Amino acid sequence: MATALLILGGVLVGGAWSLYKQGAPRVAVVVVGLLAALATAGGLLRLLPGEG
Repeated sequence: MATALLILGGVLVGGAWSLYKQGAPRVAVVVVGLLAALATAGGLLRLLPGEG
């Protein structure tokens, strides 16, 4: 699961960068960037040892 979230985060970062370079509205870039950050953070948190 962690690997899938990290891959998704990478794809979303690429998508946000592409949107930015194409001159998309700032809101779209920010939303995709936030989704990328959440997916990456979730992937990293899944890698931490602990219960569950």
